[in-house]
Amino acid sequence: MISYPNCKINLGLHVVGKRADGYHNLETIFVPVHDMCDELEILPTTHYPLPTMTQTGIVLDNSPDDNICLRAWQLLHDEFGIAPVSIHLQKNIPFGAGLGGGSSDAAFTLKMLNEMFGLGLDTAALEQRAAKIGADCAFFIQNRPAYATGIGDILEPIEFLTPHSSFLIKIEIPEGEHVSTKEAYTGLKRELFGKPRPDLRKSVRRPISEWRDLIVNDFEASVFPAHPAIAALKEEMYRRGALYASMTGSGAAVFGIFAK
Repeated sequence: MISYPNCKINLGLHVVGKRADGYHNLETIFVPVHDMCDELEILPTTHYPLPTMTQTGIVLDNSPDDNICLRAWQLLHDEFGIAPVSIHLQKNIPFGAGLGGGSSDAAFTLKMLNEMFGLGLDTAALEQRAAKIGADCAFFIQNRPAYATGIGDILEPIEFLTPHSSFLIKIEIPEGEHVSTKEAYTGLKRELFGKPRPDLRKSVRRPISEWRDLIVNDFEASVFPAHPAIAALKEEMYRRGALYASMTGSGAAVFGIFAK
C-alpha cells in the first residue's frame, strides 16, 4: 500500500498564550498543499517480530527506528494488537521548515494501517488518535482547509472567498536555513500573547490582496531577526508579484500566493 503524505502551510499563526502543560494555545488556518509530498509505503511482513522502517531521500536528524511513523504503528498496536509491518519513507518534504511533513507522515500511517487491518476507525476516531502523536497530526486526517485552535488539534472546516483554482502557492526555503520548533518557541515575543488580532476566519474571506495587512504569523517577529535570509525571501516573494507571502508555521519555509 502506497500513499503520498502532503505538506501544509499556515495562513496566519497567533500564539494566544502558554498552557500549564507547557504547550501553547494557537489560532491558525491550515491549508494542505499537494505539490510537495513524501512517499510512504507500508507492507505486511512475517519476517520480523517488530515493525521495520527504512528512509530514503532527505536525510532526517533522527534514526529510522525513531521515526514518527513507528509511533503511529505503536499506538494502534497497543490498542488493537496489529501485526508488524514494513514501512518505507521516501522523504521529500524538508524538516524544520514549518511544513508539517512529519505530522503528515504519521497521520497517513494511521489511515493506511486502519485500512490495512480493517480497524473500522472513523474520521473522528482517527483524529483523536492522531492528536496523541503530534499537535497538528489531526489536521492531516481530513486534509482539508481548517481553522485550528488549542494546540492545533481543535479543527473547524473553513472555506475561502477565492477558489483555490484561481491561484498558485509556491514554497521555498533559503539554502541552509533550519528553524527548530524549540528555537521558534523560545524566541516568541511574550507581549503578543493574547493581543487582539483580526479574526482569521473573517480575514481569509477578504480578497487575497488585502491579507498582507490582516494576516500575521507571530513567529516572524522572533525568527526574522535571527534568520534574515528568511525575511529576505518573504520580501522577494512580493517583488515577484505575490498577492500574499508569509513564513509558514515556525519556519523556515516561506510561501507566496500568486494569481494564475
